[in-house]
Amino acid sequence: MQVSVGYGKDEKFTVEIDYKQLVGVYNPNSVPKIDYNKAIDEALSTPLGKVSFDEFCDTKERIVFIVNDGTRPTPTRKVLARMYPKIKDKDIYFIVATGCHRAPSEEEWHFILGKEIYEDLKEKNRLWSHDARKDEMVYLGTSTNGTEMYLNKIVATAKKVCAIGSVEPHYFAGYTGGRKAFLPGVAAFETIEQNHLLALSENAQALSLKGNPVHEDMMDAMGVLKDIDIFAIMTVLDSDHDICTVTAGDLSDSLYAGINKADEVFCVTIPQKADIVISVAPYPMDIDLYQSQKALDNGKLALKKDGILIMVAKCRTGIGEEGFFKLMSSANSAQAVLDKIKCQYKLGYHKAAKMAEINLWAQSWAVSDLSDEQMRAVHLKPYHDLVKALEDAIAQKGKDATVIVLPFGSITVPKIAL
Repeated sequence: MQVSVGYGKDEKFTVEIDYKQLVGVYNPNSVPKIDYNKAIDEALSTPLGKVSFDEFCDTKERIVFIVNDGTRPTPTRKVLARMYPKIKDKDIYFIVATGCHRAPSEEEWHFILGKEIYEDLKEKNRLWSHDARKDEMVYLGTSTNGTEMYLNKIVATAKKVCAIGSVEPHYFAGYTGGRKAFLPGVAAFETIEQNHLLALSENAQALSLKGNPVHEDMMDAMGVLKDIDIFAIMTVLDSDHDICTVTAGDLSDSLYAGINKADEVFCVTIPQKADIVISVAPYPMDIDLYQSQKALDNGKLALKKDGILIMVAKCRTGIGEEGFFKLMSSANSAQAVLDKIKCQYKLGYHKAAKMAEINLWAQSWAVSDLSDEQMRAVHLKPYHDLVKALEDAIAQKGKDATVIVLPFGSITVPKIAL
């Protein structure tokens, strides 16, 4: 049986898998199509726990819009296409919630905002890309857990903020969306580091909110925003990257309202775990190794002990955040990585920990544009061709080895059938 998976924006790999070996190819689940323009309009006019978007915008105050960066599939440009006529003549300002990621490229700005809106905002000098290390920050308070909330001055001093995001499973925060627009989105490096330290907990995992220390710390930290009038717009995408749900209004309510639909789309039931799992980081989530790692973390949920996990990720811009790479490349084994983290934590080490933990009980391979040396440095067996990687995996595990394919591994969460 031929199975094709995407690689980067326009490329793909096609592999031949014996139907007796193939447990299944698991994409996000299909859900009914909707008129998403109508759904956006309805969410804006009847939000959860807030006045309508029109009333929210009926002000002479500056409104700061927080939007996701180019590593997220958030359909910001589709939402803005409906909203922009209402706000284009007002005092508006847009900031990209990069967290610790780099600033968007010109192509990514077009992906985020749409070319026409981007050009209009650029001409009016109404755009900013958050820099967690260099931008001026304002201290707003401390969470119960001790996370010191330093936020970008553009947001911290605003009277009104509109956050546009999307809700998908997240490998240590439980889900994206809502509070993540602020933390890590527009937070200071030290603030992000304090929160992400909690990702080392075994309770910090996909789909987990209750008892998840990362989520609970973020939610608690949102209390420092009490003096800012926040209107949130959250979307859920289907398997075709079309909008299937829109929620709006209160920051927390709009997040929680999207979770059931996110589960319906992204949680897939598998009959058994497999000896070999191919997990793909799809465009645009394949921007770098730091982001692509999510495909490994979800893929491991479908993998047998002592199995082989093959991550397929172009890593278009290279490594990404360097902290985890430096740590992993300085250690000669997965256990050595974890031992170093116990001695000292820096931002990015949670990523190294999640990757290293897999290698304690299975093998991690990668098909990527990274160099062999870069892949080996992070304890990934290097490949540049999925066909060759799968051939080698089957040769090692045997002709009866079972295979699972996750073409959207970064956002697909496998669960064993009960």
